[in-house]
Amino acid sequence: MRPRILLIETDADLASALMKGLEAEGYETVTATNGDEGLAVAKKGPFNVVITALKLPSISGLEVVRQLHITKRQLPIIMMTGSGTTESAIEATRQGAFDYLTKPFEMPALLKIVAQAVSRNQPPPAALPLAKIFQGKSRIIGSSLAMQKLYKEIGRAARSSLSVLICGETGSGKELVARAIHDYSAQAGEPFVAVNSAAIPDTLLESELFGHERSAFTNADARRIGCFERAKRGTIFLDEIGDLIPATQVKLLRVIQEKYLHRVGGNERIPVEARILSATNQDLDTAIREKRFREDLFYRLTAITIHVPSLSQRLEDVPELVSCFVQRCCAESGIETPSIRAEAIEFLQGQIWIGNVRELENVVGHALLLAGDDAIGLADVQQACATTRRTVSALNRTVADYLADLFLKPQKGEIKGVRSRMLEDMERELFATAIRTTKGNQAKAALWLGVTRRTVREKLIHFGIHQARKRT
Repeated sequence: MRPRILLIETDADLASALMKGLEAEGYETVTATNGDEGLAVAKKGPFNVVITALKLPSISGLEVVRQLHITKRQLPIIMMTGSGTTESAIEATRQGAFDYLTKPFEMPALLKIVAQAVSRNQPPPAALPLAKIFQGKSRIIGSSLAMQKLYKEIGRAARSSLSVLICGETGSGKELVARAIHDYSAQAGEPFVAVNSAAIPDTLLESELFGHERSAFTNADARRIGCFERAKRGTIFLDEIGDLIPATQVKLLRVIQEKYLHRVGGNERIPVEARILSATNQDLDTAIREKRFREDLFYRLTAITIHVPSLSQRLEDVPELVSCFVQRCCAESGIETPSIRAEAIEFLQGQIWIGNVRELENVVGHALLLAGDDAIGLADVQQACATTRRTVSALNRTVADYLADLFLKPQKGEIKGVRSRMLEDMERELFATAIRTTKGNQAKAALWLGVTRRTVREKLIHFGIHQARKRT
């Protein structure tokens, strides 16, 4: 028997063209023109695949997906959308759509997805999106192919209760991904508790995670409830998981395995019910080989792995991101939103963003201040980039020229410590160059410089180098 496909589409011309293309490939096609009709037809007859538009009369394509997935979980549903948002995309995935296509699309693209859907007895819960601007529950921005793939992965992860490891460069938005997974999951009504493992001293991290009893150690004047307890049945997000010291790794592993914890200095057995999401910008495979990270803990944290694309992998999203950042800054400041000139956007799209989205947001905010009441122009974004990145001018001059200029300052009474100023300038450029060359990989920069990763992080923060700003 030929595979049967139900096509739900209001546009008669498009429906006719799709039918011809599908039937030419040997599929039997049945059509419906609205959501109610499509649901009724789908429930009556056996179909191998359903293809539905997002916008339909009566009920939407999202509602079609939701209802069909309840009654026919094995039935692959492909959605066609002409426009959409991050929220509708992730929501459709969560409801069980198999995949999606953005109109206009080529017939071969549809046929490829249909063939994949027909060949699978149990289709994966994939699907869709296309984000024009951050809306609803998610603040993730972007409609590039890389981001569309990410939205599908978020939707899959949200439907599960398994642990998730989120990998990506500094500033790429790993915490936003974690929050999106939580917001679209069954734990959405419960707390989301984020812990930056790198920002908390090693001596205090155990207490931060698991809590402590009064008098458990010096200055423990009262009982403290840790992050795992505060998360309750919600989500705990462990950022910079690669920075955990071995002792904390052992204790975390025990909590995950046994599903209960003891506060520091206490004997009470406290159940752990929170889902664990973690993130890192390190190569944990290398850390495992070098005995810096436990392999058994790695496997406990990585039932699902999601890779967040760097900004360099989705430069087509820069105009969308810039527009959103300008609107956000103006809304927070209560000022009118200015326009931004095309040449300014082109310049930003042509930059290498080692600090990723966070760096771009800093540059846009600074350019907005420079522009004042005028449109944001090329000069504004160029100056913002130069100021934010704090490059050392000595790079483009000889050492002799640099020193000559430097010694002019004490003659003018501007500075006295020429030696310390020179060392600071050189050290700033040393660490900035290291982090640029390693594309933001602090662990690799530390290895090349012959210092610890903590030293690299502290120097980047000290010098205000964008890719190491403290998280809030």
